[in-house]
Amino acid sequence: MAEPPAPDHRGVDVHTMGCRLNAYESEVIRQNAEAAGLTDTVIVNTCAVTSEAVRQARQAIRRTARSRPGATIIATGCAAQIDPKTFSDMPEVSRVIGNLEKLSPATFAAGDGAGSRVDVGDIMLARDVRAPTVGGIEGRARAFVQVQTGCDHRCTFCIIPFGRGNSRSVAPADVVAQARRLVETGHYEIVLTGVDLTSWSHDGLTLGDLVAEVLNALPELPQLRLSSIDAIEIDDRLFDLITTEPRIAPYLHLSFQSGDDMILKRMKRRHTRTDAIELCHRLRAARPEMAFGADFIAGFPTETGEMFANTLSAADECGLDYLHVFPYSARPGTPAARMPQVAKEIVRERAARLRAKAGERLRLRLDRHVGSTQLALVESGGRARLPDFAPIRLVGETPADGRPAPIELYDSTETELLGRIA
Repeated sequence: MAEPPAPDHRGVDVHTMGCRLNAYESEVIRQNAEAAGLTDTVIVNTCAVTSEAVRQARQAIRRTARSRPGATIIATGCAAQIDPKTFSDMPEVSRVIGNLEKLSPATFAAGDGAGSRVDVGDIMLARDVRAPTVGGIEGRARAFVQVQTGCDHRCTFCIIPFGRGNSRSVAPADVVAQARRLVETGHYEIVLTGVDLTSWSHDGLTLGDLVAEVLNALPELPQLRLSSIDAIEIDDRLFDLITTEPRIAPYLHLSFQSGDDMILKRMKRRHTRTDAIELCHRLRAARPEMAFGADFIAGFPTETGEMFANTLSAADECGLDYLHVFPYSARPGTPAARMPQVAKEIVRERAARLRAKAGERLRLRLDRHVGSTQLALVESGGRARLPDFAPIRLVGETPADGRPAPIELYDSTETELLGRIA
């Protein structure tokens, strides 16, 4: 678990938990809070995807209170939106702010005492989304552009729609304007992000249309990356762009969740095991350098050993490279929480086996690069990434971050490539 931010009694610290969208929004929060003149303030931007994420948020708040006595602590994010009382009852928390309110400058305009102690509106009433532009979250290497939030699907395990509301999309002109400003400030890679990215729509346009518009409007943009997407929603235009446009990074993170058809049905997912496998094969046949990541839940209610084995084998049959493993966590109010549960020790054992499979698949991806020299995007802290998202630890001379550099990839560890400037 990430540690709370280091003490900085001069200004505002934001502790981000959860997804890339939260990381983007944390930068918006920080900018708004600083513009309002807040001082000695820590804002914890929580995640609600699992009960463990909520526990970690509460733990981070308590740890922050111990390390920064007297600081104002504000809780926001999905966990605070879904269950504000959990955080308002904590003596360490000065204020709880909802997901809509956290992005508004007016929320912080009157200082840390602005508004009521619990400022959480009904997220389901939200009708639009206007994502402010922020600078790069990871140095100058890449920057995130929020194009969508919320979700209209109701997977039986998922609590996130209650924290984010229904799907809402940013207008194409606003997306292009944000991306243009970030390119002008020197960012090499733009990442389009959202809760359910492939559900983006505007006046009959789809995500494929938006991607084409960004690329056409910004010929100077070196690299565009897509964040996590729903495999069943990749339309023909988006497929063609992913497989033929060299400026789109050859990496997709896919929301699969399981490799067993019965579990997928009980999750209320809209794809089958065969859909997932065939999609990966089609994409890689059209663009051989494609790499894939995927989310998987271990120990979903009613999952048998045979069903779990189907998930393990799906990682191989899809040719996945990066697995993000979640032990199933029952979220109150979701249909899956009312299904027959798998014993916790079995959930833990299956998650461990999936993580072992993740390590095996990652090593296969890394090994294919060892001995080559490739252009990689240099990040801060002596790190870099290949277009297929393979991580590199730079040894020796480290060039300025935010730019691509030729890297000799001479070895690998269990989790990363080792490289030096060629």
